[in-house]
Amino acid sequence: MTQVLPKIVTFDEFIAWYPENAGVRYELHNGEIVEMSQPTGKHERVKGFLVRKLSVEFERLNLPYFIPNQAIVKPPERESGYFPDVLILNDAALADEPFWEKSSTIINGASIPLVIEVVSTNWRDDYYLKLADYEAMGIPEYWIADYAALGAKKFIGNPKQPTISVYQLIEDEYQVSQFRGTDRIISPTLPEFNLTAEQVFDPVPHT
Repeated sequence: MTQVLPKIVTFDEFIAWYPENAGVRYELHNGEIVEMSQPTGKHERVKGFLVRKLSVEFERLNLPYFIPNQAIVKPPERESGYFPDVLILNDAALADEPFWEKSSTIINGASIPLVIEVVSTNWRDDYYLKLADYEAMGIPEYWIADYAALGAKKFIGNPKQPTISVYQLIEDEYQVSQFRGTDRIISPTLPEFNLTAEQVFDPVPHT
């Protein structure tokens, strides 16, 4: 991840600056515009698989959820803006989002039943920065899908191995459950979701 602009900018300046059809993705981290690293094929495979499986689950349960192609999550009281790898939105809650129609920006944690980051070389952002900000927003569930076991041992254990960390908001603080190998992923938001960590990380398509 490389810094793009040396000066500190506001979120509004970031939105006004953001280039259309840039071909790369940028985020705003505490007033600094950063260019996100080019994702690997495995990263996109894991992301695409989750999007497909989650969308099927929404349809099956008749939930008012959808996954936007591109939307910004802005934490409270910070000049930051994130583009999560997988962002699930509650369509029924978007009427209370003041910036949704103009700039596809979400500021209320209540609009986001579940957010997922697929870990790449910038793993510290997922485990430190975004974990704290998603918690502060009150997002009820946050997954970190660490398919290459890049996170520090204090986050995914020793020896390190591919891990899905599911953070659930309990009394305004995240509590984590972790899933590896043939562990079935337990999601508070989608309790009938029937996938193992191994299935998510395996590049072979599943039906």
